[in-house]
Amino acid sequence: MGKKSFLEQFESEKLMELSSLAEKCSYINPEFYSKYEVKRGLRDINGRGVVAGLTEIGEVHSYIIDENETVPVPGRLRYRGIEIDDLVNGFISEDRYGFEETTYLLLFGHLPDKNELINFEALLGSFRTLPNSFVRDIIMKAPSKNMMNTLARSILSMYSYDPNADDTTVANVVRQSLQMIAYFPLIAVYGYQAYDHYYNNNSLIIHSPKPELSTAENILHMLRPDSQFTKLEATLLDLALVLHAEHGGGNNSTFTTHVVTSSGTDTYSAISASLGSLKGFRHGGANIKVVQMFDDIREHVEDWKDDEEIFAYLEKILTKQAFDRTGLVYGIGHAVYSVSDPRAVIFKKYVQELAKDKGLEDEFLLYSKVEEIAPQVIGHLRKMYKGVSANVDFYSGFVYRMLGIPKELYTPLFAISRIVGWSAHRIEEIVNNGKIMRPAYKSIAKKQKYVEVDKR
Repeated sequence: MGKKSFLEQFESEKLMELSSLAEKCSYINPEFYSKYEVKRGLRDINGRGVVAGLTEIGEVHSYIIDENETVPVPGRLRYRGIEIDDLVNGFISEDRYGFEETTYLLLFGHLPDKNELINFEALLGSFRTLPNSFVRDIIMKAPSKNMMNTLARSILSMYSYDPNADDTTVANVVRQSLQMIAYFPLIAVYGYQAYDHYYNNNSLIIHSPKPELSTAENILHMLRPDSQFTKLEATLLDLALVLHAEHGGGNNSTFTTHVVTSSGTDTYSAISASLGSLKGFRHGGANIKVVQMFDDIREHVEDWKDDEEIFAYLEKILTKQAFDRTGLVYGIGHAVYSVSDPRAVIFKKYVQELAKDKGLEDEFLLYSKVEEIAPQVIGHLRKMYKGVSANVDFYSGFVYRMLGIPKELYTPLFAISRIVGWSAHRIEEIVNNGKIMRPAYKSIAKKQKYVEVDKR
């Protein structure tokens, strides 16, 4: 026991020493980024991205150029040239779920007619069956505490179940993509059920998906012990899936899809890399942080209707005195949008309806007040090069909480949706046979001579 303790202490001290060295040799003076005109994050000081490719899949629009001046405008999002507002209003006005229709549009370039949609929904339904023993051998064994890791590990394991895993022809990649779009909800929900059983000692309940149900309906059906849900609940979840399905080629996880695909690797490797990107709190993981932040705000703000008290507490969050002390107001601000995020604007209308149905109107009011006040606080404390507004993550976590979805599945829900965009962009990269992506990094290291070990 003493020897083990000594080894542990030795390892800890050496790791701290090595960590310090790694940190010291990795630091780069921020002034050098300006000196060498490096656009960090591949974005300029005005938030405009470096153009790295062309796409016909999604378009994000947030500004206009007027006499060489960048003028922020209300954000717009188009899927294959169709305004997201028109797409959403279309299927909701016809009292239909829209995720499957959106999937067809993003992958195949046009809105499906009735027969095409029926056949496509039937095809997705037929794919909602995981390989034999996959749930037992892959998902149930060594369950992870993080469902994004469960998804990534499971998708990598899919390689072993696919006799044509390395075939990167369009026909094969389309088949793989549709199967993954169908598999993702099952893997995420079953992964959570395994985690909840083995780590929380709750009953293990596995519901098989129903081919006649939509993706959103199946998620609620498989997740809830009694499989019951309302039309409004399924509609809001379906809307969340539609709004998260695509966001242009430059968002971090989709750009990852392009980068990894450009190397010529297999579909499962490319998608697992994209999952790793989406997991990060600066990307898909932000919706969890929003919910945690609001838990903290509710605890410390006594009067949810008092603008001054909310302002004062948001100041504490921004000055790293409260919440997680990162100085971030999660869900406020976006790399591209400044005036407004169209997804948040659309979502908010329906979120209010669900909040009313769930008796959570006071909480919705708090969200609305923070959405209004946070940009004022940020503008008061920091120099801003562009405006900030609520992004889609601001409301999505609130919706998931109202739907009784556990926090462990918030980011996987993003992945269940965004796998559609990733798949469309992977196919686009393959069809256009681009070069392997390899941007330049300038070395600023000082030249050194090799010194023999005895002379160091």
